[in-house]
Amino acid sequence: MRFIDLFAGAGGLSEGFIRAGFTPVAHVEMDKAACFTLRTRSAYHYLKSKGKKAIYEAYLRGEITREQLYASLPAEELSSVINEKIDESSIKGIFRTIDRLNSGMEVDAIVGGPPCQAYSLVGRARDKNGMRGDERNFLYRYYARFLARYQPKVFVFENVLGLLTAEGGLYFENMKADFDKTGYHVEARLVNARDYGVLQNRRRIIIVGKRKDLGTAPVPEFKKKNWTYDVQSVLGDLPSLQSGEGTLKAGRYKSQTTDYLKRAAIRNGLDVVTLHCSRPNTKQDREIYRRAVDRWDKSKERLSYSDLPASLRTHNNVTGFLDRFKVVAANEPASHTVVAHISKDGHHYIHPDVRQNRSLSVREAARLQSFPDDYYFEGIKETNPRTAAFKQIGNAVPPLLAECVANTLSLVV
Repeated sequence: MRFIDLFAGAGGLSEGFIRAGFTPVAHVEMDKAACFTLRTRSAYHYLKSKGKKAIYEAYLRGEITREQLYASLPAEELSSVINEKIDESSIKGIFRTIDRLNSGMEVDAIVGGPPCQAYSLVGRARDKNGMRGDERNFLYRYYARFLARYQPKVFVFENVLGLLTAEGGLYFENMKADFDKTGYHVEARLVNARDYGVLQNRRRIIIVGKRKDLGTAPVPEFKKKNWTYDVQSVLGDLPSLQSGEGTLKAGRYKSQTTDYLKRAAIRNGLDVVTLHCSRPNTKQDREIYRRAVDRWDKSKERLSYSDLPASLRTHNNVTGFLDRFKVVAANEPASHTVVAHISKDGHHYIHPDVRQNRSLSVREAARLQSFPDDYYFEGIKETNPRTAAFKQIGNAVPPLLAECVANTLSLVV
């Protein structure tokens, strides 16, 4: 079962489909750092399949460079990650590259999650034009062109719930009409990642399409996981850190794995922890974090910005966005949604252990998204690697959710 991943990001959708037995033909992504992440993950899967996983683990331990890791791969593995923005000027070249990689074989699925800022409620509220005219509103048209060219049996289009209401639902209706004209029965499903094993409340819309010649029966429902764990299950075995501490590579676990980490395949035999590094927080922020954790621990109440003394406030607005400082509560069954804003500050993602008094590390955020510990998020010279990783994680589709979707679609293809 072969698939193409469009607007691939760091590869969360792809990871789930690979776990379900699909083989990637190509990933198309405009972000340079995310493309390095995709190539590194491609290296993992290739080396594992060849019995050479030790090379990948040497990279995670910092014993070889990224260039040396990539040198262990055949050229087609690296060229399958296409670092391009999908638009009118690039699409024909992208088609040519995918055609070469695919060698005339059938494509079973196309998956993707175009940038969501144009549809999100927050994005529309912050933009003076409500995101009207933003080119990202119309990326689905390019997606439809890939469907028309490769005619996969099924497709998956993941996005934020705001897609349903953007421009009074007009974009959503036009999208469904375009996909229908291209030859697909279309269904829209509202999902929460916590129902599929992810310890995070993450509500999204997943549009699934099935080629019309495959019949009119609806795609089966995605199978949920009736797991009962709390957030501590995903955090407790990692070393304690203070603000600004940690390492990009070659860290160590502080304790044995948990039942959740084993079932979710987050800890999977690797003896090294990567990206367990936290951003430096100011003295003022750490005092606010301490108060937020203390209030949650004592009364399970969230800290309101308006409750802070004037000496700790940096904003004049004390009537809106009052939950800007929020603890990732260890004793809850799921965290609140991890979003790309975590790359700008960690105020919404305060670690629940008051003794650590910091925001989440990169690895902790990745675990809340259900990425395995051997998944390495790459950076580039132009950007702080921690910032680049946080952005990729916040934008990603949780692999556990993606795997459940892929397992269902494998019944159709």
